[in-house]
Amino acid sequence: MRQPLLTDAETRARLARKLADVAAVSKHGDEEAWTLAHAFGDLEESFLHFLDDLLPRLLKATAEEIESLLLDVGEEFRHILYHLADPQFYAYLRSR
Repeated sequence: MRQPLLTDAETRARLARKLADVAAVSKHGDEEAWTLAHAFGDLEESFLHFLDDLLPRLLKATAEEIESLLLDVGEEFRHILYHLADPQFYAYLRSR
């Protein structure tokens, strides 16, 4: 199991301060660096939950358990999609 990097508020705040110094981030407003730091922390949690919990459970699941686990995976993916869509910095991901 991997150790998360962005578990505490101070680490996220340090990351936000670094991001705020990047012109490509700050051009999206004063809060964008904080939005990104928050998104990265929540994405890290979601990815670790998928990789360390949901995927191993899915690999071991019985036929009766699979549908429920797939719904759990979908909810985690919904959370990931939210944090990919929220920061303005990544608006280009929504453009086609």
